[in-house]
Amino acid sequence: MADYTTIDDVDLARVSTDYGLHNPSIRVLPGGAANSSFTVGTDTDTYVLTVLDNHDPVTAHRLVQVTTALFEHGLPTAEIVPARDGRTVTEANARPAVLKRWIEGTVHDSLPVPLLGDAGATLASLHRAPVDLPSLPRHTRRLSEQQEAEISRFTDHEFADWLRTRLDRLRGDHGTRPDTITHGDLFADNLIERPDHTLAVIDWETASLDDPLLDLGMAVVGLARLDDHIDIERTERLVEGYHAVLPLTEDDRAILPRLAEYAALVIAFHRYYRHNVRFPNPARAQSHRPMMRLVDNMRAIRV
Repeated sequence: MADYTTIDDVDLARVSTDYGLHNPSIRVLPGGAANSSFTVGTDTDTYVLTVLDNHDPVTAHRLVQVTTALFEHGLPTAEIVPARDGRTVTEANARPAVLKRWIEGTVHDSLPVPLLGDAGATLASLHRAPVDLPSLPRHTRRLSEQQEAEISRFTDHEFADWLRTRLDRLRGDHGTRPDTITHGDLFADNLIERPDHTLAVIDWETASLDDPLLDLGMAVVGLARLDDHIDIERTERLVEGYHAVLPLTEDDRAILPRLAEYAALVIAFHRYYRHNVRFPNPARAQSHRPMMRLVDNMRAIRV
């Protein structure tokens, strides 16, 4: 399994010294599939300390650069807090670490319907942001040739055949529009409903330059899914919120269901690969199955 940082691994005295925090306390912040996060409270402020367990210094700095640039552009996201010596990436448990200001609000298991329009509008605002952010990779939310080659090595041959067949059917659907900045993982756990009922977006791990409609398709999977199907009302709320900021053509609307299907296939691949190949975990070994059922029920999507 992946080796994550525990609360006992964090040297709170060092964090306090690095950032000049007075009388800090720390507790585990639940959630997060790739990194370990903790809330750090002082007499006057609350922060989030994220230990980037799956990053090296280069990718950690890239993540901080992207987050900072988006915050400075006005996107509702977390503010990176520099250390006293100006560093934006420090160290905890011999791994890169980042301190961010706490965003007050609620993280929902399933985003309430009235907030879906705001989620769509926020995603569209991201897609309108300047594309010259430093160090952004390209197309990281698609399956690369190397990743697709891994499918033939999967020990679950039924899943491998199912995945290859559906990927082949969707060849060429993505990548026909100009690349924009994309989030890549707009699920409910990466959105915070603030006290004024507006949304903040967190976790830019999968940010890249890519097809904006593929990103919207990923958001449909992340936010419009109910159990094993995509809910029509939730999809419409999300898409109309997006359309109000960045208008969609009829061709865009026609291709979006297929991009949502591709997004679900990408998620299914990564869940299987992570929990059966990279970090084998019997408790999560079947976590790709819900995405399989979702894809098999996607024929009725309309936007």
